[in-house]
Amino acid sequence: MKKYLIGASAAAVLALTTACGTGDTSAVDSSRSTPPTAAGEAQQSSHNDSDIAFAQQMIPHHEQAVEMADLALERSTNPNVESLAEQITGSQDPEIQQMTGLLKKWGAPAAPDKSDMPGMMSGEEMRQLEQATGSEFDVMWLQMMIQHHQGAIELAKTELKEGSDADAKALAQRIIEAQDAEIREMVGLLPH
Repeated sequence: MKKYLIGASAAAVLALTTACGTGDTSAVDSSRSTPPTAAGEAQQSSHNDSDIAFAQQMIPHHEQAVEMADLALERSTNPNVESLAEQITGSQDPEIQQMTGLLKKWGAPAAPDKSDMPGMMSGEEMRQLEQATGSEFDVMWLQMMIQHHQGAIELAKTELKEGSDADAKALAQRIIEAQDAEIREMVGLLPH
C-alpha cells in the first residue's frame, strides 16, 4: 500500500511538472481562458451604473465647490475661510481629474451640469454669493459650502452602498472623511 501511494504521488508530480514544462495547460485549470494579467485588469475595472453615475454627478458637484472656493479666495476677509477654500480646491481638483479618468477608462461620457443634485447651489444662490461682501459673504459661503458638502457626502454614501468599482468606492470613502472634517471646521467658523 505504501509503495502504491508513493508511486501515485510521483506520477502526479511528474504529470504536473510535465504539463507546466511543455506549455500544455490541459492538466492545469482549463477554465481559465484569459491570461492572468488580463483577468486582473478586468477584475480591477469591474464597474456598474452606480459607479458611472457617481463620477458623472460628482464632477460637476466638485466643479461648483471649486468655483465657490475661488470666490472665497477673491472675496473673503477671513483668513480661516481662505485657508479652507485653498484646501477644498487642492483636494477637489485632483479628484475631478481622477473621476474624469475613471469615466474615460469605463468608456462613459461626462454628464452635463445638473443643479438638481443634493447640495448644489442654484444659479440664483450663486449670484447672491457673488454679490455678497465682507462678513456677510463669509457667513453665506460657510452655510452654502456646508450644504454643498452634505450633498457630496450623500452622493458618496450612495456609491459605497451601490457601486462596485474599488477605485470609485475608495474615492467615495475619502470624500466622506475629508468633507465631514471640513463641515465640522466650517460649523466652528460660523458666528454663534
